Amino acid sequence: MAIARTRPDPRKLSADEEELFHAFYLMRRGFDRTLDSQLQRDDGISISELEVLMSLVRSPGRRLRVRDLVELTGWEKSRVSHQVTRMEARGLVEREDCAEDRRASWVRLSRDGRRVVVRALPQHTATIRRILFDALTPGQQDELLAISKRMTEAMAAAPCQESADAEPADAEPAGPAA
Repeated sequence: MAIARTRPDPRKLSADEEELFHAFYLMRRGFDRTLDSQLQRDDGISISELEVLMSLVRSPGRRLRVRDLVELTGWEKSRVSHQVTRMEARGLVEREDCAEDRRASWVRLSRDGRRVVVRALPQHTATIRRILFDALTPGQQDELLAISKRMTEAMAAAPCQESADAEPADAEPAGPAA
């Protein structure tokens, strides 16, 4: 006699779960694209460039080592290096030798980079306010904050860890990912 499952199959999403995932995915992706488009249109920079510039603005002396940028952005070292190289060519950042560690270098916010940040932030902030804060009630904002923190904790708790219930490599896909 077969025993009925009391838990849903972790490899498959229910119709409600698929709907939630798809709505969340479209929202997250659309938010990123909207912010990037606004920055490109109004200031000629990408959201990735702003992320690096803001990391530098917030750092002591407005400079960081590449490894610190890797940690702050969560990007791969090669992506940070390529991004910094492109930004250096545009005059947004400058590289300096690191006296403490000859293998490392500092990435410093340039005057032009600072000007770009000062110019970009008001409209960027207005876009964030319009999409995120104006669209939600204060209660919904509190709920979203709690949800965001909880999801971030869940991701940090098991990074890149495969589930013990993972399906074999020759199994059929569990369903659409997006």
